[in-house]
Amino acid sequence: MSEGEAPKRGRRRKGTADARSAIVDAASAEFLANGYDATSMRAIARRAGVDPALVHHYFDDKASLFAAAVEAPLKPQELVKLALAAPRDRIGETIVRLVVEALDAPAARDRVRQLVRTALGHDFAARMLRQFIVREVLGRIAASLDVPDAELRATLAASQIVGLMVIRAGIRAEPLASAPIDVVVARVGPAVQWHLTGFGPVDTSEAPGE
Repeated sequence: MSEGEAPKRGRRRKGTADARSAIVDAASAEFLANGYDATSMRAIARRAGVDPALVHHYFDDKASLFAAAVEAPLKPQELVKLALAAPRDRIGETIVRLVVEALDAPAARDRVRQLVRTALGHDFAARMLRQFIVREVLGRIAASLDVPDAELRATLAASQIVGLMVIRAGIRAEPLASAPIDVVVARVGPAVQWHLTGFGPVDTSEAPGE
C-alpha cells in the first residue's frame, strides 16, 4: 500500500487490537445463523471484514474457532489427543473424565452451564452442539479406532456425552449433578466405550421404511 493510501474499508490487518475479537464475534453470528456444519472459515472472514488468512492466523481450524466462540473449557483437538493416547480399553473412561472435569472446573462452570441451557431452550443450538461434538470430537476418535460403523458409533457415544452434559451441567439433576467424578466415570465410561468399540457392525440393509 503506497504512502497515504487508506486501507480497504472493513478490513482489519494482522496485529490490530480488535481483529481477533471481531473474528470471534463473526463466528458466533455465523454459527447461530447457519449451524456448525454449514459455516465456513471464509464466511466468517467475510462477516468479520478480514482476509481469510487472518482467521487462520488466530485459529487453526473451524473447531478451535467454535470452541473460542462458545468459550469451551476444553479444546476439541486436546480432548481427541488425550483420549487416543489412553489404552484402547480405557478410551471411554478417559473421554468421560475429561468432559466432567471440564464441566466442573470453577473457571468454566458458569459459561458451560449457560451453553448447555441455551441448547436446551433452542433446537437449533442443540443441533449445532451435537454436530460439533460428533464431527470434531467423537467422530475423529471413532475414525482413528479403525472400527466398522464409525459414524454410527460416534453418534451413539455423543448421545451419552451430550446427555451427561445436560443432566450434570444444564438441569443439574441430582444425584448425578453432584456425584463424584470417579463415580460418573465408572458408570458412564463403560457405556461410551461400548458404543465406540464393544460391538460388531450393524446391518441396516433392512431398516424400517426402506
